[in-house]
Amino acid sequence: MEERKEYPEISVVSPVYRGEKMLSELVRRIKENVLTLTENYEIILVNDASPDNSWTEIEKACATDKRIKGLNLSRNFGQHYAITAGLQFAKGEWIVVMDCDLQDRPEEIPNLYKKAMEGWDIVLAQRVQRSDGWLKRSCSKSFYRLFSFLTETEQDSTVANFGIYNRKVIDAVLSMKDQIRYFPTMVQWVGFRRFYLPVVHDERKEGKSAYNFKRLFYLAVDTIISFSDKPLRIATKLGFSISFVSLLIGLIYFVRHLLGYVTVSGYASLIISLWFIGGMVILLLGVIGLYLGKAFDKIKNRPIFIIESTLNC
Repeated sequence: MEERKEYPEISVVSPVYRGEKMLSELVRRIKENVLTLTENYEIILVNDASPDNSWTEIEKACATDKRIKGLNLSRNFGQHYAITAGLQFAKGEWIVVMDCDLQDRPEEIPNLYKKAMEGWDIVLAQRVQRSDGWLKRSCSKSFYRLFSFLTETEQDSTVANFGIYNRKVIDAVLSMKDQIRYFPTMVQWVGFRRFYLPVVHDERKEGKSAYNFKRLFYLAVDTIISFSDKPLRIATKLGFSISFVSLLIGLIYFVRHLLGYVTVSGYASLIISLWFIGGMVILLLGVIGLYLGKAFDKIKNRPIFIIESTLNC
């Protein structure tokens, strides 16, 4: 078995989607900053079936430096699945995860690394001033508040994927067999000592984010269902609440009937039954159906990503 010292000191993993115009600058800036720390590094670029020429640019970068590695996924699996693919190939003692759009500044890598050397297992880049649009910032804050409530954990909307992670942290994340992958939450779940380092967050250099409202909504639903059973508990409480309210309404109508205020026989019981049965069945079946669907996906045991080709791996 190879000793740890034969592996890179730092691995940089970046999922790539619509990054054709940014990749050359991304690689250049990563190399410039990582070289101030060590010459023993690797850069892993994961092409998530980008519709532009991102893979061509990755091929060019890999041809110039064997420390740059390319993974080409067979189709678009999603950002967090691409990150997982990169992590499975990363061999560094410290692993940096960052997006390819240059909003995560490679110039922050030395700062993250130096803070990690103080004894932290995880150093997360905290975007105090986010350079995103108002809608994306608002959706992000709303999602994290809801996610914190449903999972009964503390979530920070200023923290995403960008950070540096010790080898043992990444090994722990990779040991999780979840079909639904959401990297920031998985990192929080595994624990370890962490530090939040304020960083500068740049504006996106080219194009627009692939996360529109629809994709953000489905990501939120999948992540909440995957990491929490609280929606089931809420649905149960809501079902009891509906039953209780229906009982009160039934008693009210019964008293009104005795006092002679109800003139149409059967109307009250019909309405109450519809409220009770409809509310309970639709709500509970919907929530249970979501969990059964995710359990079905897990039982199928399909791979969470498929790699079509690799370079320098």
